[in-house]
Amino acid sequence: MDQHADLIHALKIAFTFMPKAIDVTRYEYGDDYSRVLAQINTVREALMAAGIDPEEVQGDINPDHTPNSTY
Repeated sequence: MDQHADLIHALKIAFTFMPKAIDVTRYEYGDDYSRVLAQINTVREALMAAGIDPEEVQGDINPDHTPNSTY
């Protein structure tokens, strides 16, 4: 892989470990919840700018642990 591909792959891996935005609440994250949401959004936007659908990253990185699509 070239350096750009390595960076994109690393970003995908990191994204799979991030909490889902819907799970980030003030109750769970306290006053940091807005910062966490902003960071998640930054990573999502970087993936989209690279032509990658963030919703498909989990299946790309961990295909054996991803449920089949229902549609």
